[in-house]
Amino acid sequence: MFFKRTNKDFLSKEETGQILESIRLNEQSTSGEIRLCIESHCSFMDPILRARELFYGLKMYNTIDRNAVLIYIAHKDRDFAIFGDGAIYQQVEASFWKAETKRLAYHFFHHKYKDGITQCVNQIGIQLNKYFPWEGEKKNELPDEIIFGK
Repeated sequence: MFFKRTNKDFLSKEETGQILESIRLNEQSTSGEIRLCIESHCSFMDPILRARELFYGLKMYNTIDRNAVLIYIAHKDRDFAIFGDGAIYQQVEASFWKAETKRLAYHFFHHKYKDGITQCVNQIGIQLNKYFPWEGEKKNELPDEIIFGK
């Protein structure tokens, strides 16, 4: 789905930290949760199916408002998917998700991985804030760390 990358790491340590900070900032004003999973390959599987498998394996469905979103990237296969839980999926139109996948593809094609991921996180954060604003005691239901697979 995106252009072949160079031999360097997919994301530097600094870029990883910036993405993680973006996730944390976007979660501050919403009850929603955003997670990022990066693997090398998504062998023999459609990336949306792999995203769903990870979503359930990580128990991301276990949020009170059912509003968690997983951004899944298989960087060596040049593919990705965005998977949202039931409540966020019902609230946000399909055109939003399509636009975000196009945004990621555009940035990845131009080797701007951190920019694409950060912008995607920010746009998802806007939607989560719009439909699931923070109310009452803030509780981080899911870990914020980025999941790095094989």
